[in-house]
Amino acid sequence: MPDSLGMQREIEHISTGANDASCTFHNGSVIRVVVSNDNARSARAHVIIVDEFRQVDFSVISTVLRKFLSTPRQCGYHSNPEYSHIQERNKELYLSSCWLKSHWSWERAKAYFESMVDGKKYFICSLPYQLAIKEGLLMREQVEDEMGEADFSPVGWLMEMEALYFGENEKSYFKFEELNKNRTVDKAFYPLEIAEHVRDKKIELSKQKDEIRVVSVDVAARGGKHNDATAISCTRLIPTNDGYERQVVYSEAFEAGIVTEQSIRVKQLYNDFSADYLVLDTQNMGIFLLDVLGQSQIDSRNGEELPPLKCMNDSELAERCVYPDAPQVIYSIRATAKLNSQIATSMKNSLRRNKLRFLIHENESEEFLLNIKGYENLPDDLKLEFKMPFVQASLFINETINLEATYNDLEEVTLRESGSTRKDRYSSISYMNYFADVLELKNRKVQPKTDIKKLFRFRQGKLM
Repeated sequence: MPDSLGMQREIEHISTGANDASCTFHNGSVIRVVVSNDNARSARAHVIIVDEFRQVDFSVISTVLRKFLSTPRQCGYHSNPEYSHIQERNKELYLSSCWLKSHWSWERAKAYFESMVDGKKYFICSLPYQLAIKEGLLMREQVEDEMGEADFSPVGWLMEMEALYFGENEKSYFKFEELNKNRTVDKAFYPLEIAEHVRDKKIELSKQKDEIRVVSVDVAARGGKHNDATAISCTRLIPTNDGYERQVVYSEAFEAGIVTEQSIRVKQLYNDFSADYLVLDTQNMGIFLLDVLGQSQIDSRNGEELPPLKCMNDSELAERCVYPDAPQVIYSIRATAKLNSQIATSMKNSLRRNKLRFLIHENESEEFLLNIKGYENLPDDLKLEFKMPFVQASLFINETINLEATYNDLEEVTLRESGSTRKDRYSSISYMNYFADVLELKNRKVQPKTDIKKLFRFRQGKLM
């Protein structure tokens, strides 16, 4: 407006206050900003524009925002009988990036599309990143660099930048809903190099009585855009009446590098997390990482010694460590086709029994993060580091629902990536989940023989 005499003549007043954000025109028209919640019920409008509508609760849209649109605009020409039949229809405009097909916004998008095709007064379109490049709003080189990064998420890019909804197909082994409903953990773990930037005990995760902590690793043979990444997860096993609740409180993935550097990072997280066990796939590249983990190393952050660690469940692998007193804490997984099927089935069962929990969505993490003393004063790159565990949880879910299942004659399941997606995060967390089942089985108390016989007869219908 300051640069336009025409707008200055039309606009009477602009308010940018927290309780009144509006623009009033001399002709009586007004543009007003309201919050998308129940408190906005008294507002009325002829046009509503809902930005990032997928983040608004659908009940708010249907019972509050759409109810703004009451009586159509009453214009002066309606007093003329010749034009009284011409009405200006109220309008609704919805803008957002795309999201998952399991979300209500996908059903609304399909409904609008079908109405548009039927010739009704509806319109829907997508504006992908190529349009921004064509119009000079986005640099092609920047896009290419971002897509070439080691932690690039094809699924996230597809939804945010390609303006396409994403969802599991009929071959998907894991469904979005069974993963998303278990996003209940609101407190993340932070390694030393992140946690040291704030001085607040709120970010500490104190160990509960009989809690077991596990670091699980899926090792990449080589890095690059179309190759695997090394994925590391930190999980709390909380004792319950039904075994262990598995809370994945931190994860990271990075392009494969020198095995000694990967070993140092694994030990750093193992120590920072006060872990009890380390789960490692030793079938392929993991065997080399196992050898380096069995050596004494130096923490590059503080110069402290990182002691050797030894295998606990394979005597042959344990002998590869030359330190006889090294703690035996590494659980080796030799991921054969049969074992991979058992691991996938185990994870499916844990999800259905609500035993496997993940961090809440990154959009919901703001409440926790803003309560951390000193967080608001951090630079943006460090704020992102604090949010990354929650982002990684989303990347894990996007990756996992993209795994397609095939079955052999023995009804064993094989999970394969669809397209260019990876499954490193899935592998890391599924190994941990399988190990938690092993611990449960080991710790389960055997009932007296008489009780077992009674239970057997009861199950056979012979004991009422």
